[in-house]
Amino acid sequence: MWDYTETVKDHFLHPRNVGEIEDADGVGMEGSLACGDALKISFKLDDEGRIADVKFKTFGCASAIASASILTEMVKGLTIEEAAHVSNSQIVTKLGGLPDQKLHCSVMGEEALKAAICNFKTGKHATRKTPVGRIICNCFGVTENDIESAVRDHHLTAVDQIGDLTKAGTACGSCKDDIKDIIDRVLKEMKNEEGKPAMTNLEKIEKIKSVIESTIRPALQQDGGDIRLIDVEANTVKVELQGACSGCPMAAMTLKGFVEEQIKQLVDPALVIEAVR
Repeated sequence: MWDYTETVKDHFLHPRNVGEIEDADGVGMEGSLACGDALKISFKLDDEGRIADVKFKTFGCASAIASASILTEMVKGLTIEEAAHVSNSQIVTKLGGLPDQKLHCSVMGEEALKAAICNFKTGKHATRKTPVGRIICNCFGVTENDIESAVRDHHLTAVDQIGDLTKAGTACGSCKDDIKDIIDRVLKEMKNEEGKPAMTNLEKIEKIKSVIESTIRPALQQDGGDIRLIDVEANTVKVELQGACSGCPMAAMTLKGFVEEQIKQLVDPALVIEAVR
């Protein structure tokens, strides 16, 4: 039996903000038929651009319901920019914790919220984010980048922990050896980084170039867009969006929600992205 906190039990038994908003400003869905969990979030903004009302519907377990319920309370009153920074870790903290095997429910909440924000900014609907990087777990579409981020952000050290957070390796299990190899590599890299002098500006630029070429450009080119590195000044990375990304209504979301996120995760958390025209 799972060991749930009193906060989780309360939100499961008495979920807040259940339902769907008619004429919502943003609607987002996240979930997987493979794992049996799904979540839909809709929100309405007030005249000042803050989330005045937010509701959810979910098909999932007690943790999924509790995560979605407390998430709606967390984002109510926030601006879109503030809500975009709400993470699954914050959801777990607000709940007082979740069983390791249920951490993916908090991830589903974060992703559904991001999808709703993306819908508000672009008018487009997406039920799943476009995978970025080599897919390791075909059952759940989890990429090498996802696993590397899980190890770095949550200090995970075991295959089962990766499965608890991302569901990778929890179905057929054929990718477990690959997951272990990634964990070992990233932990080794993290150990080598400890006590290592800060990157020189040249090293930082070379690493940023590598991430752009290997991860960011291929993803943008899938939608007819492109990106060019202009300059790096201290912790500010100046880039130019090109092709379909240039002038796109979702350019700001692409920059902050994708480009900056990848640069922070794979190069340096202190870096910020600035668009140059």
